[in-house]
Amino acid sequence: MGLSLIVAIGAQNAFVLRQGLKGDHIFAVCLACALSDVALIILGVTSFGRIAAVLPWLAPVMRFGGAAFLAFYGAKNLMSALRSHGALDVGGVSGATPLTPTLVACLAITWLNPHVYLDTVVLLGTISTQYPGEEAAFALGAMTSSFGFFFSLGYGAAKLRPIFAQPTAWRLLEGLIAVIMGTLAGSLVLGG
Repeated sequence: MGLSLIVAIGAQNAFVLRQGLKGDHIFAVCLACALSDVALIILGVTSFGRIAAVLPWLAPVMRFGGAAFLAFYGAKNLMSALRSHGALDVGGVSGATPLTPTLVACLAITWLNPHVYLDTVVLLGTISTQYPGEEAAFALGAMTSSFGFFFSLGYGAAKLRPIFAQPTAWRLLEGLIAVIMGTLAGSLVLGG
């Protein structure tokens, strides 16, 4: 169940794929995503019902704040897709972007995206209640899936580098990421 929720293409996965293709801080990005999922899975499995009852205002704040962030990030990718004429340096560009801004962007995409809360806290938290006494095993399975998926996506992207050595492919990826971010932002604004 955890893997099926994580695999869906979204803002976080698109960011990890892009970093993997660039060869830019892959380990740190994958670890940040996986550890964020661990924290959110634990939160969902142990506290989902109590959080919703105590903070009813949190959902709309997360929804609109996340939509604004995703729209901004999508616009940034769209501008890159329209203006860029470069391609991925197949030789690798590890360290081309400083680690701190990369991690800030990664954590913002993760923690400001309300869909991550829906998937990890709400859905996994709700499903875990179907296994009384086995919640810890359920959470451990979801956490293991998260680690496996993010590191596979980040490091597996290297196999796609020859394709993204072409400027058109890189621009298409940037455009696709912009569409994903825009779609997610729109669905949040519309209440999805």
